[in-house]
Amino acid sequence: MKIPLEVSYRGINKSDSLESLIQQKVSKLEQVCNYMNSCRVIVEKVHDHPKSGSPFRVRIDMTVPPGHELAVDKNPDAGKQYEPVDAVIRDAFEAARRQLKELTEKQRGDVKYHPEQEMEAVVTKLFPEQDYGFLQPLSGQEEVFFHRNSVINNDFERIEIGTGVQFSALQDDEGIRATTVQIVSKSGSNLDRDTTEEIEPPLGWKK
Repeated sequence: MKIPLEVSYRGINKSDSLESLIQQKVSKLEQVCNYMNSCRVIVEKVHDHPKSGSPFRVRIDMTVPPGHELAVDKNPDAGKQYEPVDAVIRDAFEAARRQLKELTEKQRGDVKYHPEQEMEAVVTKLFPEQDYGFLQPLSGQEEVFFHRNSVINNDFERIEIGTGVQFSALQDDEGIRATTVQIVSKSGSNLDRDTTEEIEPPLGWKK
């Protein structure tokens, strides 16, 4: 699982079965959008003895580069049949999947007045002291290494986690690397992401 996942339980005990279900559903979200910044899930019991509906509420908050925030809040009302917590979780994740699918399809297929400025990837990892980072193509391909020297107009200093870019890349024995990177969309918000872990550039990389 690549997405930084945070799960909270309120008024309900954490269990292995619920944890397994949530992780399974988050993995399904990754199949729709594999470049999310984060996913936060809150499972809570809001009623002890409801006459109908469900005593449970599930909220899912997701952040997607360059600055999108998506939220789902499921709490079956009194007009519906009683639903157990696992059913509410499934319903919430299905709604989240639909939102993600709509957003990613829009990002990948938007028709713009200036198609040369259409975003092709987002910056997912950045190591400015070492002059390199990684891009996540919106097409779903694997991450692409890029070096400061590949960023046109000397714009490396402007790049942040979540910056949208266009790029050209090549693949050789060392892996996939960007040959040119052009900024087309700055990050819309300062999204939290741990970038302190050192990741080695492709073997044999020369500045």
